[in-house]
Amino acid sequence: MAEILDGISCPSDVRDLSIEQRVQLADEVRERIVDVVCSTGGHLASNLGAVELTVALLSVYGPPEDKIIWDVGHQCYPYKLLTGRCRAFPTVRQAGGLSGFPKRSESDFDAFGAGHSSTSISAALGFARARDLSGRHEKVVAVIGDGAMSGGMALEGLNNLGHSNTDMTVILNDNKMSISRNVGGLSRYLARILTDSTYNRMRDEVWNLLGKIPSLGERMRRAAHVVGAGLKKGLVAPATIFDEFGVRYIGPLPGHDLPLLTGVLQRVAELRGPVLVHVITRKGKGYSPAEEDATGFHGVSGEQAPGEDGEKFTDAFADEMVRLGEEDDRLCAITAAMPDGTGLTGFAERFPHRFFDVGIAEQHAVTFACGLAFGGMKPVAAIYSTFMQRAVDQVIHDAALQRAPVVIAMDRAGLVGADGPTHHGAFDIPLFRCIPDLRILAPRDCAMLRLALRKAVEFEESPTLLRYPRGRERICPPPPEAISPGAGQLLRKGSDALLVAVGFMAPRALEAAERLAGEGVDAAVYDPIWLKPLPLEEIAAAARGLPVVTVEEGAASGGTGEEIAAALCGEGRVRVMGLPDGFQPHGSREQLLRQARLGVEDIAAAVRAAVGGE
Repeated sequence: MAEILDGISCPSDVRDLSIEQRVQLADEVRERIVDVVCSTGGHLASNLGAVELTVALLSVYGPPEDKIIWDVGHQCYPYKLLTGRCRAFPTVRQAGGLSGFPKRSESDFDAFGAGHSSTSISAALGFARARDLSGRHEKVVAVIGDGAMSGGMALEGLNNLGHSNTDMTVILNDNKMSISRNVGGLSRYLARILTDSTYNRMRDEVWNLLGKIPSLGERMRRAAHVVGAGLKKGLVAPATIFDEFGVRYIGPLPGHDLPLLTGVLQRVAELRGPVLVHVITRKGKGYSPAEEDATGFHGVSGEQAPGEDGEKFTDAFADEMVRLGEEDDRLCAITAAMPDGTGLTGFAERFPHRFFDVGIAEQHAVTFACGLAFGGMKPVAAIYSTFMQRAVDQVIHDAALQRAPVVIAMDRAGLVGADGPTHHGAFDIPLFRCIPDLRILAPRDCAMLRLALRKAVEFEESPTLLRYPRGRERICPPPPEAISPGAGQLLRKGSDALLVAVGFMAPRALEAAERLAGEGVDAAVYDPIWLKPLPLEEIAAAARGLPVVTVEEGAASGGTGEEIAAALCGEGRVRVMGLPDGFQPHGSREQLLRQARLGVEDIAAAVRAAVGGE
């Protein structure tokens, strides 16, 4: 029974508790997260590691007046539970329920939405400067993970923060993990801070004294006093990289010691100028399976769409990468801090010297791949579709303009389900379709993905993008023996209408055509395979003046269907089906497809209407 948690309706309720009650509250929050996430799915390990930090923040700061800006959002569940959303928490990531990320439209306590990493410092600095310009006095705090700190935008924000000299606090939640273990120079630097004898001597002089105080309440009071004195004298630590940016560094602090952490934050809240508080936490804290396997328990999900019982697209990509790596010692693989999610762990184990994890840095990943390519290697960068939005300039300027022979494997294209609008791969087709000297492939199943990857790696004169979805395939007719740019495949003949189905919408189009056949409507189904160059001549020949319905799991505005409609103007009626103009919510993929009118019956209905001249 969560005796304290169930009585919390707003942050002021947390501040009214004694320190002993807050410690119990942290235990109850952790228990609630485990119960709900293990039942409904969601981000587990990272949220468990942020419980004490959240309770401490709400013990000191008073949102929504004070602004607490979360980075990424994988740490926000404790915050949701303690800001009026406890009763609704079992609906997290469910259709119509709470978002799995901070969302401004969901609560006044969510000052800034998050989903992609490294945004918090920039956003918080904007809030802080707006406060200064308006003559207000609220506190502004950015909470960023150590992995997100490796992103270029975080460093840009930090650079501007130091220059601004405005009052703002950055909490660096250091658990040594992004989704997988952190890599790179900054990660090593933070690790060195934790082990450096000078830092630890200075820290121990303060914290060991506090550990001798038996009363939690007294311990917190002494923490505030002693740390405050240390801050004034500059005794906590020698200069760090953050100090060089012009941001005062405090830490490292034990992030699960709630009394101590609260006392420090009380004193930090009184400081002027930019401050960074380095907090050490453990991902999965308090739940032993997540502590032992923080990567495996980063996200918990059992979602599988009906009828999708074949091989996973990511697994097919992973297996084919290893095969290609065995065949060609020039093949390299790149990930932006997601070796597990993109399926590249097997390649990394087999070919460690040809595997590169560049951290949360998609822009760098693309340009780095271009350098590898011009240096004689064959790079494949595996990046989720939603995160490729961050590297559009690099695709244009560094890859396409210079005709760099790189391959970008865009996993999680289309609707991803419960992660919602920040993670749907809805915009990759409109974003990249207009770029010259770029190829785009959309494999409909895993056999086609393997073939497409091999073909993409063969190209030596321009970049190629592959888009494929999260989850498992629906089995389709086998692909042709070879695929050539600008050539698609007719999957089903028909005399009444033509369905042009992009990539993984092909099996749904085939199912719709079978339903229509039972009604006496004979629909052909064509898979273009290539979205750039699009096989417009083949599509026109297959249409022969018939009504045409295009269907794609991507934004209809600016998508493949619009290009086909423009090309066939005057040759027949064209109906374009795709994601509507708006940000799609969270829910299961099947729910979202039906909501977007992209279900099998929706496709069949569009063909009926087209044949009937409606």
